[in-house]
Amino acid sequence: MYLGLDLGTTGLKAVLIDGERRLLAEATAPLSVSRPHPGWSEQDPAAWIRAAETVLTALAAERDLSALRGIGLSGQMHGAVLLDAADAVLRPCILWNDTRAHGEAAEMDADPQFRAVTGNIVFPGFTAPKLRWVAHAEPRVFASVAKILLPKDYLRLWLTGEHVAEMSDAAGTSWLDTGRRLWDESLLAATGLSAGQLPRLVEGSDVSGHLRPALAGRLGMPADIPVAGGGGDNAATGVGMGVVRAGQAFVSLGTSGVLFAANDAYAPAPETAVHTFCHALPDMWHQMGVILSATDALNWYAGLVGEDAARLATSLGPLRAPGETLFLPYLGGERTPLNDAAIRGAFLGLAHATDRAAAARAVMEGVTFAFCDCRDALAATGTRIDGLIATGGGARSDYWLAAIATALDCPVTLPVAGEFGAAYGAALLGLMAAEDVGAEIAEPPATARIIAPEASFTDAFRAGHARYRKARTAIQGVT
Repeated sequence: MYLGLDLGTTGLKAVLIDGERRLLAEATAPLSVSRPHPGWSEQDPAAWIRAAETVLTALAAERDLSALRGIGLSGQMHGAVLLDAADAVLRPCILWNDTRAHGEAAEMDADPQFRAVTGNIVFPGFTAPKLRWVAHAEPRVFASVAKILLPKDYLRLWLTGEHVAEMSDAAGTSWLDTGRRLWDESLLAATGLSAGQLPRLVEGSDVSGHLRPALAGRLGMPADIPVAGGGGDNAATGVGMGVVRAGQAFVSLGTSGVLFAANDAYAPAPETAVHTFCHALPDMWHQMGVILSATDALNWYAGLVGEDAARLATSLGPLRAPGETLFLPYLGGERTPLNDAAIRGAFLGLAHATDRAAAARAVMEGVTFAFCDCRDALAATGTRIDGLIATGGGARSDYWLAAIATALDCPVTLPVAGEFGAAYGAALLGLMAAEDVGAEIAEPPATARIIAPEASFTDAFRAGHARYRKARTAIQGVT
C-alpha cells in the first residue's frame, strides 16, 4: 500500500492505494483558518499534526498499515512556517491567501531579478514577501528564524525529522531559480536571508527521508518507509490526473479556477501573470492560469437570489449562445492575466428580460471567459493544450462544461467517478519513490464521457469573449 497526504486549507485528506493504483481507503480531518485582521489568513502548524494523527489513526483502524511501502505529500502552497534553531514554531503560519504583504510584494516585483530568475511575478501570496513583512513588522521573530518551511514540509519534518522541500512547491516562494531548479542566493539576500535557512531540495518522485521509527511503531507502520518529495497541490493533482506530458491539461472548477498545462521545457512569461512552476516530476514544468472566483462566483450569485447553487448549475438545459448580460467575476481581484488585487466584479447589459436563469448563465459564461483569458495567456508562452480533463465541483454542470469546451474550442473530458486529486497524486509520488518508477505510471483516469465544442455557438462565444475583454478594460480603476 501507498499513502498520500494532502494538507489543504480547510482540511487534511489521506488516501491509501494499492500497487495497481486502486483506491483502498480515505480519511479526512477538518482545519480552520484564523483571520485576526483584515487581509490576514493564518493557521497553527500544530493543528496540522493533530489532523495527521486523526487521519492516520482512522486509516489504521480500517486497514492493516504493516503493508505500507511508501508515503507522498501534497499541500497548500506559499505558506511561511518559521522555525527557531530547535525547530519550534515561532508564529502562526501565514497562508497562501493572506494579502498583508502586498506592499512588500510590489517592491520586490519592481526588482527585475525576481522575475528574471523565478519566471514569475512576485504575488502578495508568495512566501518571500511574507518574510520581508515579518522583518519589518516582527523583527524579533525574523531574527530568530533558523528554518523556513512550506506547509506540507512541516508535516514532512514531523514524519521524518528532515528539513526538505521539493521543486513544484519551492517554485512558488520567489526564491527558486525555476529553470535550474535550485535556490537562488541573490534572491535570498534581497530578502535578508541565507541558503542555510531554507530546506534541502529534492524532486517530487525522489525519496526525501524515511519515517521515524517511533512514529512508525505507534501507528503500526513498518520502520524506515520512504517519504517522497511530493508536490504542491496543483502539481500533485496533475500527477493524479495524468497531466504529466506536454499538451496535456486540466481545468479545475473549484472555489477558484485553474487552467493547468504540463510542459517538457521551461518557458516563462511573467508579464502574462501565468504561473510557471516546476512540475512534481524531474525535467518537467507546468504553467497555470489562475482565476480567483470560479464556483465561488456562482455560490455568491445563488446566495444573492436565495437559490441553491448546484440546482442553478444543473437546471439550465442545453447550451445557449451568450446573451446581452455580461458578468465579470472579479469578486476578490484577479490573477491571470490582470494581477490586480483591487479590481471588483460587475454585471453589465442588465435589462428587463434578465431573469434569474439568464443571470446565472451570465455568471457561468463570465467564469468561462476568464478561462479564455488564461488560455490566451498560456498560448502567449508557447504552451499548447490538446485536450482538457475537468475536475472540481463545477464539473458537475453539463452546461458549464459545454460552455468551456465551446469557448476554448477544445474537447473536455469528464473522468469516471473516483479519487484523482492531490492526495491521490501524492500517493502515486510515494509509489514512485518507493518502487523507483516514474511518470509512466501517472495515467489519465478512465473517461466517463467527452464534451465536444458546439460548433454552432463557437462564433458567438468568441464574440462574447471579445465583449468581456472590452468590459474588463473599462472597469479597471473604476471598481
